Amino acid sequence: MRMLILGGTVFLSRAIAEYAHRAGHDVTCVARGISGTVPAGVHHLRLDWDDPAAMATLRGETFDVVVDVARRPSQVRRFVELLGEGTGHWIFVSSISVYADTTVPDGGVGVTPLLPPLAADADETDVANYGSAKVSCEDAVRQAVPGRELIIRAGLIVGPGDPTDRFTYWPVRLARGGEILAPGDPADPVQIIDVRDLAAWIVAAAERGLRGTFDGVGPVISRGEVLERIADGIGVRPRLTWVEQDFLVKHEVQPWSGERSLPLWLPLPEYAGMMTRDWVPARHAGLTARDVAETARDTLAWHRQRPDDHRWLAGLTSQQEAELLAAWHRR
Repeated sequence: MRMLILGGTVFLSRAIAEYAHRAGHDVTCVARGISGTVPAGVHHLRLDWDDPAAMATLRGETFDVVVDVARRPSQVRRFVELLGEGTGHWIFVSSISVYADTTVPDGGVGVTPLLPPLAADADETDVANYGSAKVSCEDAVRQAVPGRELIIRAGLIVGPGDPTDRFTYWPVRLARGGEILAPGDPADPVQIIDVRDLAAWIVAAAERGLRGTFDGVGPVISRGEVLERIADGIGVRPRLTWVEQDFLVKHEVQPWSGERSLPLWLPLPEYAGMMTRDWVPARHAGLTARDVAETARDTLAWHRQRPDDHRWLAGLTSQQEAELLAAWHRR
């Protein structure tokens, strides 16, 4: 199978390239190569997605499948205009951020309404427009290659190579030991998918010619179980102190990611549906989810190869955590 990957140097797109090459496919990645390298044995076309003249060199090329991870509608429209006619199967990696309702659990494809497409005059690079931009990207793919598309709305992707730290924080923090601030209630829902499981499924879906729209998410498990499985995976027995949501909000702890944040935590009930999407259709279509313990062990091993001065994009500093725990105990 001849496969073109728009990307291929970072996290999910790189994992897809690696799995496809390992499966014996002829894989070409289109990326500038600034953020990383493609896997060994994979062809690399060093092109800038935003350079129409450079991308036009692809016109007339034919591929069995294109895998597209772009988030900007202008880029996706250019890709499908150049490559859609000569491509048998188009796989677009979208996001559960396309859903307009984050409050109702157990939603998903065909159940939860979508955000409106991005307005023509809106800034498609603004992170606040991410969900609507992905809706516009989906629409562009469906219009250009009707009946030949697979849309995968990815949830929280985790594992080795994750540049966001939205999961990595936890195995690293548990490995450090001491009293650990755990957010919210241990029964709160969490939904993650290992990057390797999602990549392997995308390659298998390409081989099978799977069409349609699916949520690329893992099973729903509790936050308490997630931290327990992380601890088992890295071989520690953590001392967790569960801190109530209202206290975290009052003390300006940010959910999900960014500075002064706690990953895997989202305020409830506003986000009761964010990490409870229905994964059964994807599971029936072949998606599997490995044990969180394995993901945690491998993520910690990968993290330990990063530079010591790595700039964290999510989580609390040691000082912030200590101050919050002290305030919690004084309350």
